[in-house]
Amino acid sequence: MSKTRKQVIVDITIAASVDTVWTALRDPAQIANWFGWDAPTLAEEIKFIFVDGAKGDEAKHVVEFGEWEGASDAIELTEEGGKTRLRLVRSGGAPIDWTGVYEDSSQGWINFFEQLRLAVEKHHGETRRTIYLSGPAVDGVGEPSAALGLGRAVALESGQAYAARLATGDSASGQIWYRTHFQTAVTVEEWGDGLLVVTDMGVSAKRPHGGGSVLLTTYRLSDADFAALEQRWKEWWVARYPNAD
Repeated sequence: MSKTRKQVIVDITIAASVDTVWTALRDPAQIANWFGWDAPTLAEEIKFIFVDGAKGDEAKHVVEFGEWEGASDAIELTEEGGKTRLRLVRSGGAPIDWTGVYEDSSQGWINFFEQLRLAVEKHHGETRRTIYLSGPAVDGVGEPSAALGLGRAVALESGQAYAARLATGDSASGQIWYRTHFQTAVTVEEWGDGLLVVTDMGVSAKRPHGGGSVLLTTYRLSDADFAALEQRWKEWWVARYPNAD
Protein backbone atom coordinates (compact mmCIF):
# COMPACT_ATOMS: atom_id res chain seq x y z
CA MET A 1 0.00 0.00 0.00
CA SER A 2 1.41 3.38 -1.01
CA LYS A 3 1.84 6.06 1.60
CA THR A 4 -0.07 9.32 1.32
CA ARG A 5 2.12 12.06 -0.13
CA LYS A 6 2.91 14.83 2.37
CA GLN A 7 4.25 18.19 1.23
CA VAL A 8 5.24 21.17 3.37
CA ILE A 9 3.66 24.23 1.76
CA VAL A 10 4.63 26.82 4.37
CA ASP A 11 7.31 26.70 7.07
CA ILE A 12 7.89 30.02 8.84
CA THR A 13 8.81 31.29 12.29
CA ILE A 14 6.71 34.05 13.86
CA ALA A 15 8.07 36.21 16.68
CA ALA A 16 5.08 35.69 18.95
CA SER A 17 3.79 33.10 21.39
CA VAL A 18 1.91 30.02 20.25
CA ASP A 19 -1.20 31.22 22.06
CA THR A 20 -1.10 34.55 20.21
CA VAL A 21 -0.74 32.87 16.82
CA TRP A 22 -3.41 30.28 17.68
CA THR A 23 -5.93 33.02 18.48
CA ALA A 24 -5.07 34.79 15.23
CA LEU A 25 -5.87 31.54 13.40
CA ARG A 26 -9.17 30.84 15.15
CA ASP A 27 -10.80 34.25 15.73
CA PRO A 28 -12.63 35.35 12.53
CA ALA A 29 -12.14 39.03 13.40
CA GLN A 30 -8.36 38.53 13.56
CA ILE A 31 -8.33 36.29 10.49
CA ALA A 32 -9.82 39.19 8.53
CA ASN A 33 -6.64 41.14 9.19
CA TRP A 34 -4.33 38.69 7.44
CA PHE A 35 -6.32 36.34 5.19
CA GLY A 36 -7.20 37.39 1.64
CA TRP A 37 -7.94 41.04 1.02
CA ASP A 38 -10.76 43.56 1.33
CA ALA A 39 -13.75 42.19 -0.58
CA PRO A 40 -17.52 41.94 -0.01
CA THR A 41 -17.17 38.14 0.27
CA LEU A 42 -14.27 38.07 2.76
CA ALA A 43 -16.38 37.32 5.84
CA GLU A 44 -18.18 34.50 4.01
CA GLU A 45 -14.88 33.01 2.82
CA ILE A 46 -13.44 33.08 6.33
CA LYS A 47 -16.52 31.34 7.71
CA PHE A 48 -16.46 28.71 4.96
CA ILE A 49 -12.73 27.95 5.27
CA PHE A 50 -11.85 28.50 8.92
CA VAL A 51 -15.14 27.90 10.75
CA ASP A 52 -17.33 25.50 8.77
CA GLY A 53 -14.47 23.80 6.92
CA ALA A 54 -11.86 23.47 9.66
CA LYS A 55 -11.40 21.47 12.85
CA GLY A 56 -9.13 22.89 15.54
CA ASP A 57 -7.33 20.94 18.25
CA GLU A 58 -6.23 23.60 20.74
CA ALA A 59 -4.29 21.14 22.92
CA LYS A 60 -2.14 20.09 19.94
CA HIS A 61 -2.31 23.49 18.21
CA VAL A 62 -3.37 21.89 14.94
CA VAL A 63 -6.03 23.10 12.49
CA GLU A 64 -7.20 20.55 9.92
CA PHE A 65 -9.12 21.45 6.77
CA GLY A 66 -11.44 19.20 4.81
CA GLU A 67 -10.37 17.34 1.71
CA TRP A 68 -10.44 19.19 -1.59
CA GLU A 69 -9.66 17.53 -4.93
CA GLY A 70 -7.91 14.63 -3.24
CA ALA A 71 -5.80 16.74 -0.88
CA SER A 72 -6.18 18.12 2.62
CA ASP A 73 -4.17 20.77 4.48
CA ALA A 74 -3.29 21.09 8.16
CA ILE A 75 -1.71 23.96 10.09
CA GLU A 76 0.72 22.86 12.81
CA LEU A 77 2.06 25.24 15.47
CA THR A 78 5.03 24.48 17.71
CA GLU A 79 6.86 26.62 20.25
CA GLU A 80 10.54 27.18 19.55
CA GLY A 81 12.51 29.45 21.87
CA GLY A 82 9.60 31.73 22.68
CA LYS A 83 8.62 31.99 19.03
CA THR A 84 6.13 30.01 16.96
CA ARG A 85 6.94 27.74 14.07
CA LEU A 86 4.01 27.50 11.67
CA ARG A 87 3.88 24.71 9.14
CA LEU A 88 1.18 24.06 6.57
CA VAL A 89 1.34 20.41 5.53
CA ARG A 90 -0.59 19.02 2.56
CA SER A 91 -1.61 15.36 2.49
CA GLY A 92 -2.31 13.92 -0.95
CA GLY A 93 -2.61 15.87 -4.16
CA ALA A 94 -0.21 16.28 -7.04
CA PRO A 95 3.43 17.19 -6.38
CA ILE A 96 4.05 20.94 -6.44
CA ASP A 97 6.51 22.42 -8.94
CA TRP A 98 8.02 25.29 -6.97
CA THR A 99 9.95 26.79 -9.90
CA GLY A 100 7.79 25.93 -12.89
CA VAL A 101 4.07 26.48 -13.37
CA TYR A 102 2.40 28.90 -10.96
CA GLU A 103 -0.03 27.10 -8.64
CA ASP A 104 -2.59 29.36 -6.98
CA SER A 105 -3.36 27.42 -3.80
CA SER A 106 0.18 26.92 -2.49
CA GLN A 107 1.33 30.43 -3.40
CA GLY A 108 -1.82 31.86 -1.83
CA TRP A 109 -1.14 30.13 1.49
CA ILE A 110 2.42 31.44 1.51
CA ASN A 111 1.15 34.97 0.92
CA PHE A 112 -1.54 34.73 3.60
CA PHE A 113 0.65 33.29 6.35
CA GLU A 114 3.32 35.90 5.70
CA GLN A 115 0.51 38.45 6.08
CA LEU A 116 -0.28 36.74 9.39
CA ARG A 117 3.33 37.14 10.47
CA LEU A 118 3.23 40.83 9.59
CA ALA A 119 -0.03 41.37 11.49
CA VAL A 120 1.14 39.55 14.63
CA GLU A 121 4.70 40.88 14.74
CA LYS A 122 4.11 44.49 13.72
CA HIS A 123 0.39 45.35 13.91
CA HIS A 124 -1.24 43.34 16.67
CA GLY A 125 -4.73 44.76 17.25
CA GLU A 126 -4.58 47.10 14.24
CA THR A 127 -6.89 47.03 11.25
CA ARG A 128 -5.46 46.82 7.77
CA ARG A 129 -6.81 48.10 4.48
CA THR A 130 -5.80 46.37 1.27
CA ILE A 131 -5.76 46.79 -2.49
CA TYR A 132 -5.61 43.70 -4.71
CA LEU A 133 -5.09 43.77 -8.47
CA SER A 134 -4.36 40.96 -10.91
CA GLY A 135 -4.39 40.30 -14.62
CA PRO A 136 -2.48 39.23 -17.73
CA ALA A 137 0.15 41.53 -19.16
CA VAL A 138 -0.28 43.28 -22.48
CA ASP A 139 2.42 42.59 -25.05
CA GLY A 140 5.72 44.24 -24.16
CA VAL A 141 5.00 44.99 -20.49
CA GLY A 142 6.41 41.88 -18.83
CA GLU A 143 6.13 40.70 -15.27
CA PRO A 144 4.90 43.07 -12.51
CA SER A 145 8.06 43.09 -10.37
CA ALA A 146 10.19 44.41 -13.22
CA ALA A 147 7.50 46.74 -14.57
CA LEU A 148 7.07 48.30 -11.12
CA GLY A 149 10.80 48.87 -10.68
CA LEU A 150 11.47 46.19 -8.07
CA GLY A 151 14.13 44.46 -10.12
CA ARG A 152 16.91 45.16 -7.60
CA ALA A 153 14.76 44.06 -4.66
CA VAL A 154 14.20 40.67 -6.29
CA ALA A 155 17.94 40.01 -5.95
CA LEU A 156 18.10 40.84 -2.22
CA GLU A 157 17.76 38.41 0.67
CA SER A 158 14.98 38.45 3.26
CA GLY A 159 15.67 41.03 5.99
CA GLN A 160 17.80 43.30 3.82
CA ALA A 161 16.91 46.98 3.48
CA TYR A 162 15.71 48.42 0.19
CA ALA A 163 14.49 51.73 -1.22
CA ALA A 164 12.77 52.19 -4.57
CA ARG A 165 10.92 54.71 -6.65
CA LEU A 166 8.09 52.64 -8.09
CA ALA A 167 6.69 53.10 -11.58
CA THR A 168 3.38 54.19 -10.04
CA GLY A 169 5.12 57.29 -8.66
CA ASP A 170 5.28 55.96 -5.09
CA SER A 171 8.42 56.02 -2.98
CA ALA A 172 8.82 52.79 -1.05
CA SER A 173 11.34 51.80 1.59
CA GLY A 174 11.68 49.13 4.25
CA GLN A 175 12.97 45.58 4.15
CA ILE A 176 12.59 42.45 2.08
CA TRP A 177 9.89 40.54 3.97
CA TYR A 178 10.09 37.29 2.01
CA ARG A 179 10.80 35.92 -1.45
CA THR A 180 9.77 32.83 -3.38
CA HIS A 181 10.30 31.85 -6.99
CA PHE A 182 7.06 33.67 -7.86
CA GLN A 183 6.65 36.31 -5.13
CA THR A 184 8.57 39.31 -3.86
CA ALA A 185 7.26 40.97 -0.69
CA VAL A 186 8.62 44.17 0.83
CA THR A 187 7.54 46.20 3.83
CA VAL A 188 6.57 49.77 2.97
CA GLU A 189 7.15 52.35 5.69
CA GLU A 190 5.19 54.90 3.69
CA TRP A 191 2.03 52.78 4.10
CA GLY A 192 2.19 52.66 7.89
CA ASP A 193 4.82 49.90 7.77
CA GLY A 194 2.57 47.94 5.45
CA LEU A 195 3.42 45.34 2.84
CA LEU A 196 3.61 45.06 -0.93
CA VAL A 197 3.41 41.53 -2.33
CA VAL A 198 4.17 41.30 -6.05
CA THR A 199 3.52 37.99 -7.78
CA ASP A 200 5.00 37.17 -11.19
CA MET A 201 2.82 34.32 -12.45
CA GLY A 202 4.64 33.71 -15.72
CA VAL A 203 3.42 32.72 -19.16
CA SER A 204 0.41 30.43 -19.55
CA ALA A 205 -2.55 29.97 -21.87
CA LYS A 206 -4.39 32.68 -19.91
CA ARG A 207 -1.30 34.89 -19.75
CA PRO A 208 0.49 34.63 -23.12
CA HIS A 209 2.69 37.64 -22.25
CA GLY A 210 3.02 36.90 -18.56
CA GLY A 211 1.27 38.77 -15.78
CA GLY A 212 0.51 38.47 -12.11
CA SER A 213 -0.87 40.33 -9.14
CA VAL A 214 -0.15 42.87 -6.43
CA LEU A 215 -1.47 42.99 -2.88
CA LEU A 216 -1.01 46.26 -1.01
CA THR A 217 -1.51 46.08 2.75
CA THR A 218 -1.72 49.44 4.50
CA TYR A 219 -2.10 50.69 8.05
CA ARG A 220 -2.99 54.07 9.50
CA LEU A 221 -3.48 55.85 6.18
CA SER A 222 -6.11 58.57 6.10
CA ASP A 223 -9.18 57.96 3.96
CA ALA A 224 -7.93 60.53 1.46
CA ASP A 225 -4.44 59.03 1.24
CA PHE A 226 -5.81 55.50 0.86
CA ALA A 227 -8.25 56.59 -1.86
CA ALA A 228 -5.46 58.37 -3.75
CA LEU A 229 -3.21 55.31 -3.46
CA GLU A 230 -5.97 53.04 -4.75
CA GLN A 231 -6.78 55.27 -7.71
CA ARG A 232 -3.10 55.68 -8.65
CA TRP A 233 -2.41 51.95 -8.59
CA LYS A 234 -5.59 50.99 -10.42
CA GLU A 235 -4.90 53.44 -13.22
CA TRP A 236 -1.32 52.22 -13.58
CA TRP A 237 -2.28 48.55 -13.34
CA VAL A 238 -5.24 48.30 -15.73
CA ALA A 239 -3.27 50.03 -18.49
CA ARG A 240 -0.71 47.20 -18.35
CA TYR A 241 -2.61 44.23 -16.90
CA PRO A 242 -6.21 44.55 -18.07
CA ASN A 243 -9.09 42.45 -16.77
CA ALA A 244 -7.90 43.21 -13.24
CA ASP A 245 -9.91 41.91 -10.30
